[in-house]
Amino acid sequence: MTQGGEVRVHIVGLGPGDAGLLTRDADRLLGSGLPVILRTRHHPTVAALTFAGRVMDCDDLYATGGRFEDVYAAVAGRVVAAAEGEPVVFAVPGHPLVAERSVQAVLALAAERGLGVRVYPGVSFVDAALPALGIDGADLQVCDAHAVRVDTWRPALIGQVYSRDIASELKLRLLEWYPADHRVRVCSRLGTEAARVEELPLAELDHRPFGYLDAVFVPPLEPVDDVRRFDGLEYVVRRLHAPDGCPWDREQTHATLRPHLLEEAYEALEAIDRGDPAALEEELGDLLLQVLMHAAVAEREGEFVLGDVFEQITRKLVRRHPHVFGEGEARTAEEVYRNWEALKQAEKPRASILDGVPRTLAALAASQAIQGRARRVGFDWPDIDGPLEKLREEIGELARAADGAAREEEFGDILFTLVNIADRLGVNAEQALRGANEKFRERFGAVERLAAARGLDLRELDLEALDRLWEEAKAGGGAL
Repeated sequence: MTQGGEVRVHIVGLGPGDAGLLTRDADRLLGSGLPVILRTRHHPTVAALTFAGRVMDCDDLYATGGRFEDVYAAVAGRVVAAAEGEPVVFAVPGHPLVAERSVQAVLALAAERGLGVRVYPGVSFVDAALPALGIDGADLQVCDAHAVRVDTWRPALIGQVYSRDIASELKLRLLEWYPADHRVRVCSRLGTEAARVEELPLAELDHRPFGYLDAVFVPPLEPVDDVRRFDGLEYVVRRLHAPDGCPWDREQTHATLRPHLLEEAYEALEAIDRGDPAALEEELGDLLLQVLMHAAVAEREGEFVLGDVFEQITRKLVRRHPHVFGEGEARTAEEVYRNWEALKQAEKPRASILDGVPRTLAALAASQAIQGRARRVGFDWPDIDGPLEKLREEIGELARAADGAAREEEFGDILFTLVNIADRLGVNAEQALRGANEKFRERFGAVERLAAARGLDLRELDLEALDRLWEEAKAGGGAL
């Protein structure tokens, strides 16, 4: 690989560890008499080399204790500054373009300064690991322990695991995706005659020392065992909907699944109301399953695929957050909300500002959403006195209603006005009624328990006796 015009920086790899794996180009350049800058002297090949010119290293830059990004920038600065005076050789462990971020920093800075660079291929830690592991590298993922991101269905080889601290961080990251007993292999002293491979459970990865020539091999998971990532769940749902999958799942439609979607959403809300993280964890999984089930039905019916769902919501989030992904500005949550609504209206023009409130939304929640939208265009009382007076008026109209239809209408007006009052007070009407329902459920349960403890049948008690039990239950759990 050559970048720019006249070559001022020759970048070579020192191989994985054994000087016998040094390429001819690297050997020639290191002995050419050109100044050599070593990223580090802590590499076995260095001790076996004979240099014809000046040699310096960058080990002092690592001693600053700064971030690796800053160290790599400093290394690049040193290499490029030297190359501006005369051509130099920059030598790094392994292959210059395999898990060697300092080389990327040099390439970027040299391009900025207009310096020509040539990168010479070398033998990488991957080349040394393949025979040690006895695997085919065609499907192998090569990862850096400092920024690991893996597809668990493919084998992964992770380099830069040079200390026990790095191994601990890597273990914690991998445990987000793999089970603790997943068998991994530690490849030690790769590229040397002392190379060896040790298999152990992932949970024990950091129970041993690590060095600069070590790497970790992580075998793939079977898709059905990939239980901690979205891909695994998607695989299971696809398998259920396959031609030879589950008969029940294959019979489902959007309409038959509709009640389950609603039920799971309410169960998730209930877990939030109870402040129960364990229940919420389970219910969010059930809710996510409903999304995948509808996507599977849609794919079977030729309507859309899951990727379309991802694309829709991802593009929407990027579009409607220009202050994050673009050049827009929004300093407060209220500004973000106003921008969101403006962008939404531009994308999907509506005849009415109320069109975006689903008619299937729970009545109290819908009322709060409708009135909130009307308020944003100025259609509302100036203060809370207005809705309070309206409430008194509606209660009087309910008292004078002559028939069932009129009473239902007036009662609806009362609820609508109460929602306005709740909104002005910062109260979520739907949540408030849920709380009242739950309080009554608990209180009435206490009444039932008191009656049972005294051998009383609630159906045989008069109102006065029931009220005494109710007051006793209140005294034990707060006032309603």
